[in-house]
Amino acid sequence: MKKRILLISHNFYPEPTGIGKYNGDMIHWLVKHGYDCTVVTTYPYYPYWKVQEPYKNRWYKKEVKIDAGSNAKLTIYRCPSYVPADPTGKKRMIQDLSFWSSMFWVVQKLILFHKKYDYTITIAPPFHLGYLAWFYKKVRGGKLIYHIQDLQIEAAQELNILSNKKMFDILYAAEKRILKGSDVVSSISTGMIKRIEAKAGREVLFFPNWSETSLFFPIIDRSALKMKWGYKPTDLVCVYSGSIGEKQGLENIIYCAELLKDSSNIKFIICGIGPYRQKLEEIVAEKKLATVVFLPLQDKEVFNEFLNMADVHLVIQKGNAGDLVMPSKLTTILSVGGASVVTAMPGTSLYELVETHDVGFIVPPDDHKDLANVIKAISVKDISLQRENARNYALRFLNIDNVMSDLIANIDK
Repeated sequence: MKKRILLISHNFYPEPTGIGKYNGDMIHWLVKHGYDCTVVTTYPYYPYWKVQEPYKNRWYKKEVKIDAGSNAKLTIYRCPSYVPADPTGKKRMIQDLSFWSSMFWVVQKLILFHKKYDYTITIAPPFHLGYLAWFYKKVRGGKLIYHIQDLQIEAAQELNILSNKKMFDILYAAEKRILKGSDVVSSISTGMIKRIEAKAGREVLFFPNWSETSLFFPIIDRSALKMKWGYKPTDLVCVYSGSIGEKQGLENIIYCAELLKDSSNIKFIICGIGPYRQKLEEIVAEKKLATVVFLPLQDKEVFNEFLNMADVHLVIQKGNAGDLVMPSKLTTILSVGGASVVTAMPGTSLYELVETHDVGFIVPPDDHKDLANVIKAISVKDISLQRENARNYALRFLNIDNVMSDLIANIDK
């Protein structure tokens, strides 16, 4: 008899990056392996902060698909929600509440009129969706899996997105009830797991993000790719690809490029979309930096080539981000055998991964001078070992079949 899984999350396929991408990969893997899955989500908006065509954020929409191989069913309920064009901390709270309100009616319908689900999975952020999953479990039973991609409350506090102490006390207390009421709590890095275990007083399962290692793989002839993208084979191409928000500290790439502007063969690409992109473009224009260009998000059909074209991948975040997040972009970089320059503090999961497995180079966060020095050194250095190590790490630890099989084995206990 097929097992049934319910996923409750803000983000889902066809969002190309972040939580939506991983949720889509996970559910499609489960359907392919014979699980009937239902997803309660909203319309695809991330990382554009605008609902994408052909969807319209007006009312509820139901989609049903049958997998030809497994004959398992995927049902998607898309619920309307407020999507802020300028996602400040307060506006994102309003968005979270609007989605919670709209999806409550769908969850209630599933409780009253649908067959019971064996597993209910909810993804944080936003953390409070766990209450909808907890409500379902209390009424209908089944196991509740609460998976944490970002430490949302800590991030809001430590990055000064919100500053009301009483509000944080309420949020932490609410989150703790969800953590205590879940059958399985999981997260994506050892550093995040330690922080969650400390506040929850319980064991947390390691459930890392993965990479599609068969779709993202090394291409040997980087020179041909560079020329295809308009660069010289002798250029050192440094790429940041991902969401463009304030929490990454991406202005340090521009300050770094300014220090290296006399090294005309060192080029920088900032690829992606987000609320902070316009500000970065203004800084580049003000400084008249010809070595920095901006590109839109690349389609999946060319993304493997685009990542392979880069000599160096930039994984940039602010120092106070610490173990609040693990950059999801890193998994695909590792899969293509990309060498990275990462900003990370000693003791964080990101630092330990790069140092232990020698897949890149580490610089202190918020230090554009050190970033420039490392990139300058790489321009005359052989980094083929780091590229080889990156691909080997991806094959060993980030293959989706291995990661998902481990998850199923753990939640079935």
